[in-house]
Amino acid sequence: MGQPDHQIRLDYKPEDKPVARRARPQLPWLASAIATPLVGGFLFLMGSGGGPAPASSNASLLSSGLETHALPLPPLEPREVAVPAAEPVGRDLDLQVRRGDTLDQLFRKNGLDVGELHAMLALPEGRTGLRFVKPGDVLEVRTDDTGITALSRRLDESHMLVIERGTDGFQARTVEDPLEHRTTQAHAVIDSSLFNAGKSAGVSDKVILELAAIFAWDIDFVLDIRDGDSFSVLYDQVYRDGEYLRDGEIVAAEFTNDGDTFRALRYTTQDGQVGYYTPDGLSMRKAFLRAPVSFTRVSSEFNPHRRHPILNTIRAHQGVDYAAPAGTPVQAAGEGKVLFAGRKGGYGNCLILQHGNDITTLYGHLSRFVPGLRVGQRVHQGETIAYVGMTGLATAPHLHYEYRVAGVHKNPRTVPLPQADPIAPAEKTEFLAQAASMLDRLGLVKASQVAELD
Repeated sequence: MGQPDHQIRLDYKPEDKPVARRARPQLPWLASAIATPLVGGFLFLMGSGGGPAPASSNASLLSSGLETHALPLPPLEPREVAVPAAEPVGRDLDLQVRRGDTLDQLFRKNGLDVGELHAMLALPEGRTGLRFVKPGDVLEVRTDDTGITALSRRLDESHMLVIERGTDGFQARTVEDPLEHRTTQAHAVIDSSLFNAGKSAGVSDKVILELAAIFAWDIDFVLDIRDGDSFSVLYDQVYRDGEYLRDGEIVAAEFTNDGDTFRALRYTTQDGQVGYYTPDGLSMRKAFLRAPVSFTRVSSEFNPHRRHPILNTIRAHQGVDYAAPAGTPVQAAGEGKVLFAGRKGGYGNCLILQHGNDITTLYGHLSRFVPGLRVGQRVHQGETIAYVGMTGLATAPHLHYEYRVAGVHKNPRTVPLPQADPIAPAEKTEFLAQAASMLDRLGLVKASQVAELD
């Protein structure tokens, strides 16, 4: 007899979980299906990243029962990265000289090489252009990481010192910076003062002072100015590179004072002398100034019968008193030499000048003389010789001024003054041609400005 059926059943396992039994041979296929895209993507990323796949990746694939194949990777190409060239480290400096500064101190203070300064001073142009500096001067310096590359300094309005570093060291040169002169014009009517009138017309104080100096021999600007007086003026303005620098000289001017009109024209003679002349060639300059102080007031006129303010007696006042603040400069009325300088009775500190043609001028009540002034010294017209004070018989600061001819007192404000030399006959034709042109322009200035005022 055979074995019972149940023995056969015991050797044969019932298919209660057929899926589990069939799933075992399918595991490698499932793993391959999942791993293949992941590994491919990983290898792609590694290849694009420029490096081989790690060894651990291949080992894991072998352990999973997958067959692997080495994928060829592209060779690495060296990359060229553009690195910008290093720019030289530099700076631009403006070294302004202050009181007490030296170039050595300025260089050290700004971290500059003093040895390079000495190298510049060794150059002839450098030594001349840098030897003397004064407060307010400016040195423009350019540097890089090797030191100073350039230095420049203005020598005057139209010249620059330029020092530059080359292959053989520093080289220096003087560069001309030409100036431009433009003629401008103005006209004004005086209703309070000459300075206010000039300001209203846009004229600087410098031009007004020059205007007064030109007509100082004919007009006493202390006493003679009246409301309604007027002036017209043509003058230069100085520019450099299109930039205004300053007012220049007056070219031509006209001044109407109390109904009298005076005209002055600038002219340079063949020997280089510059002066102002009337339209017919006479010099505006006289041998003496009408007033030896500027823009003050007359406190006492020339008067032979004046009562003295201190002595209270009738005592001739043989000069003109100009009231002015103590310390106001006193000018020499004309060319001459010092005849006396010292204390003189009621005059207090007194100065007497000897001029030609037996003329003397006296200046009294001075606070002090110009340092170094001595008897016998020659002085020039308009030169400061002393300062206003109230020494001697004086009740307030003022200048007492006398004009004597052969010892006889004359009224300084009315005495005829000797004329300076006129235009030479050989230059008269050329002068008159220039004068006609300038007078036409003055007339146009006055006419146009008067029309605007109307």
